[in-house]
Amino acid sequence: MTKDVETSGQEFSNKDYHDPPPAPLIDPDELTQWSLYRAIIAEFIATLLFLYITVLTVIGYKSQSHTDPCGGVGILGIAWAFGGMIFILVYCTAGISGGHINPAVTFGLFLARKVSLVRALMYMIAQCLGAICGVGLVKAFQSSLYNRYGGGANELADGYNKGVGLGAEIIGTFVLVYTVFSATDPKRNARDSHVPVLAPLPIGFAVFMVHLATIPITGTGINPARSFGAAVIYNNDKAWDDHWMFWVGPFIGAAIAAFYHQYILRAAAIKALGSFRSNA
Repeated sequence: MTKDVETSGQEFSNKDYHDPPPAPLIDPDELTQWSLYRAIIAEFIATLLFLYITVLTVIGYKSQSHTDPCGGVGILGIAWAFGGMIFILVYCTAGISGGHINPAVTFGLFLARKVSLVRALMYMIAQCLGAICGVGLVKAFQSSLYNRYGGGANELADGYNKGVGLGAEIIGTFVLVYTVFSATDPKRNARDSHVPVLAPLPIGFAVFMVHLATIPITGTGINPARSFGAAVIYNNDKAWDDHWMFWVGPFIGAAIAAFYHQYILRAAAIKALGSFRSNA
């Protein structure tokens, strides 16, 4: 709860939460800190593990269902694999790197001034490299099945046009990034401190629910690193032809989520205007 008390022309804010200061756009000193490189390593390893487990699950399901239509984990199991791994990895890395594991999440947090430009760019590079290595391990262990069953690459399904695929990626990423902002909002944590909600849990569930909805359309990207890693290792023309929507869609969805949370729900624009008027 927030109470504003005005006394003798002075305004005091009695808040039970504190917003962290905005991250600088460029912070050269950050490059000299071990904490940055530790966080980059954490993002690399987390994305590697994420792609290894999830793509291996996809390949395993397709190989089992090929001989037995009722075999394998099914779409529900694939969605659980993606959502469950995000829950696990965000829980493990949140205290080190913030647990982004997704360039779209990093982009949304950068727009909200939660991370600097330097950190955001290095996170994205680490995430993409980790994704390539994770899918590379899958191909190394399951080379024959990997090429036969699509390599876990995101492609637009037959019967859908590119506009539908792009829209699915925008909305799906909006759900994810909006959940990230809400689950990590210091104001919500203070207001609902009596409700013990572990932040990685709703984030993992968001990934799970989005996969249930969009696997039949695009195979569910909502993570450019996931799509990029699979496309690089699989290296199929169809995967590359559709690849642009797995960057454009998530980045647009992340930008909309950042704007909605920061400027609509948290009213950052109104607060800034009020501060400007009070100083005028």
